[in-house]
Amino acid sequence: MNNIPPQDLRVFIQAARQASFAAAATELGTSPAYVSKRIGLLERILKVKLFHRSPRRVSLTERGELMLSWAQRVLDTYDQLNGTLDSSQDDIRGGLRIAASSGLGRNHVAPALSELVKLHPGLEVDLEILDRSVNLVDEEIDIDIRVGDVREPHLVPHHLARGRRILCASAEYVQLRGEPATVADLSRHSCLLIRERNETFGRWSLRGPDGTRNIRVNAALASNHGDVIRRWAVEGHGIMLRSYWDVAESLERGELVHLLRKFWQPADVWAVTKIRSENSAKTRLCIRHLRARLGSGPFALAAPKDTR
Repeated sequence: MNNIPPQDLRVFIQAARQASFAAAATELGTSPAYVSKRIGLLERILKVKLFHRSPRRVSLTERGELMLSWAQRVLDTYDQLNGTLDSSQDDIRGGLRIAASSGLGRNHVAPALSELVKLHPGLEVDLEILDRSVNLVDEEIDIDIRVGDVREPHLVPHHLARGRRILCASAEYVQLRGEPATVADLSRHSCLLIRERNETFGRWSLRGPDGTRNIRVNAALASNHGDVIRRWAVEGHGIMLRSYWDVAESLERGELVHLLRKFWQPADVWAVTKIRSENSAKTRLCIRHLRARLGSGPFALAAPKDTR
């Protein structure tokens, strides 16, 4: 493993996400032959086949899927070390355009960025609060802070914090309508739906003791703003599925009740960048700072103990 250059891991990750050596080459600014050569060398070093190859596309083998997860973790660690050892980081300057959803952006990302700029006055940060999907290329976004899976193959995800969404409602609602005993019961309840970036509207996918369950739910009220949904839940209008960190204080105050505690939805927080910007010193610095501040301290994301 020590013989694998970080750049080869980047080539592998991009080829896996693009499902094409040619497309990966375009993103990396190199040739398909170079990508094919580096992947072949990687396979020889590891002594496993990473891709199924066909004339038009490639797909990961089972070993390749395992390698993808490992490679991303290794690169994240490498980039963190790279930034820590960068002797010129005090002189980092320039503009960064960052996007984040409302609750996450206002309550956690914004204060962390305020601290970052105080530490590095040469940085100029523009934070866009957007409760919708963004196109990093068309909208000239350097870093998109998002909750949930990163599905675009041409983007690079950097893990910031673990998290999960939970089901909750007010005590008033539970008293009037009863508490759901099973996931199937949710279809008979009033639910509060938010049109979030990565959530299929009207359908909740929940993990539990027996695997993943998908349930279609009925919307008593719906909004594209998380704060509105949380307020409606506190006012007794129905059940919502929200990130634990977003409702932790309401749970502590007794405004909300945690329902179906054995069921939850993965909701890790990611910083997403374009492939060509991931090596930018200012981008690395910002991601490293956000990872540290969202994990601990006054701006940290509250999480159940078993997700830390």
